[in-house]
Amino acid sequence: MTPAALATAATLIALAPAGVRAGEVACIYERGVVVIPASVAGMAGDYILDTGSPDTQLHETKAQMAGITGAAVRARVLVAGLALRDRPIAVVDLDARTVAFPTPIAGVIGADLLAPYVVDISFSPCRVAIRRPRHAGRFQATAVLPMGPAGVASVRAAVADGPHAAAGEMVVSTGANAPLRMYQKVAVAAGTSDALLPYGERRATLRALSLGGALFENVPAGLLADGDGTRLGVIGAPLLAHWRVRFDFPRRRLLLGASGP
Repeated sequence: MTPAALATAATLIALAPAGVRAGEVACIYERGVVVIPASVAGMAGDYILDTGSPDTQLHETKAQMAGITGAAVRARVLVAGLALRDRPIAVVDLDARTVAFPTPIAGVIGADLLAPYVVDISFSPCRVAIRRPRHAGRFQATAVLPMGPAGVASVRAAVADGPHAAAGEMVVSTGANAPLRMYQKVAVAAGTSDALLPYGERRATLRALSLGGALFENVPAGLLADGDGTRLGVIGAPLLAHWRVRFDFPRRRLLLGASGP
């Protein structure tokens, strides 16, 4: 093992507290998103875990430090005890997304890497487990929701604001820092006609959101540029934090359980 690889391994071991089992890692629920320690292309650091991102990404600044100058690279990924070789990584400028974080964000672990695994997330205390289905163990669910087509995590939900209502598929993103964002063409929240920055602070309020049998009222909401027309919007980590969640990517299911360790 090279000195650089030894340093990366030591960093990841140091970040994992005693009691964390293989396939698990302590995380930070910060700025409304889940952040985990990982290494991509030899770049160890803090990465946003984003079930709503189709691609794993390396921050352009970090990539340049490693001499990577292209828009993509194939590289090794170390995360939650997993060593994944020769994975496609997008090189992206993440400054707009990460500027508010008190510590540098090295990149994003996306749904492309998570697709073969079952991913369990507890928000308080923050902990992530990424395991093969046969090693995932039992999960006591209060609701089981079918996921939409492969790619990112998505489920059906319903939103309403006064006389207006809509139901349909929504992306479920542990890397989205707002409880809810609607695509402009389907937005039903009063006051959301103003342009809201994807990672900005301005919010409107949606009257109600229904997900997994739970009803949320007066939900802070924002707008997104229009997507592919097949989804209503994005449900973010601040709403998911009401539960323990299991993303069963191989079986395309989202399981919601009582919050807590």
